[in-house]
Amino acid sequence: MTAKPQIHEEQTLKETLYRVIFESDTRAGRLFDRILIFVILVSILVVVLDSVQSISAKFHLILFALEWFFTFIFTVEYLARLYCAPDRRKYALSFFGIIDLIAFLPTYLALFFPELHSLIDVRVLRLLRIFRIFKLTSFLVEYNHLANALAASRRKIMVFLSVVLMVVMVMGTLMYVVEGPQNGFTSIPISIYWAITTMTTVGFGDITPQTDLGKLIASTMMLMGWGTLAVPTGIVTSEMALRRHRPDLDPRTCPNCLADDLNATDKYCRACGVELPADHHK
Repeated sequence: MTAKPQIHEEQTLKETLYRVIFESDTRAGRLFDRILIFVILVSILVVVLDSVQSISAKFHLILFALEWFFTFIFTVEYLARLYCAPDRRKYALSFFGIIDLIAFLPTYLALFFPELHSLIDVRVLRLLRIFRIFKLTSFLVEYNHLANALAASRRKIMVFLSVVLMVVMVMGTLMYVVEGPQNGFTSIPISIYWAITTMTTVGFGDITPQTDLGKLIASTMMLMGWGTLAVPTGIVTSEMALRRHRPDLDPRTCPNCLADDLNATDKYCRACGVELPADHHK
């Protein structure tokens, strides 16, 4: 008889945490998101300032204390998300779950491996901490729209990239034959590297054609580079415009089982049958 109220209380706590942490359409959820966004931005600023030697030497203790303060906050946040997530394994292995873990794990690794501190903490762990910027993607709807458009356009983009790859391989091989090692095109991979940098309009200038035919090929590839930039942009933009006029194409997530293949018009989850909130099928 005494165990039932405890179970009910635990479920109520999990539901409350879920509404605050995972749902942003409530007042508490919006406040939680804003506070966490502020914490993420300040923590990134601390990492950036700590990389400046003059600032790190002068304010080392303050930056060190702030780093552990933010590590503690992100640790508590991750454990809370893991506790109230309907499917803990799915959350832990998801993109945002891994990002949440990376947000605080490097600091603990530097603590438990002091013999590698001088190597890992400065080079690798500091780099991993900057991945906290990706935590912002879970709070902005625009990121989800862009991700959905990219996912829907992936086949078209892959076909386009395969065509570009064939072009740079052919043109790079052609430049190897035309220019040769005497002009810096010492091998086909080096020539393909030149073709990629030329077609993407980067043009480092470390390898340049010397013959007239080589310059003609280079000019053609530079002009083709404009189309290389425009095509994928047009694909993604058209997909985003389509989804703006057809919001039902954007996948929704079930708050119960975290199924992410639901439409905006669905009233019930296809995976678990739970009735979806009103904002999922407007």
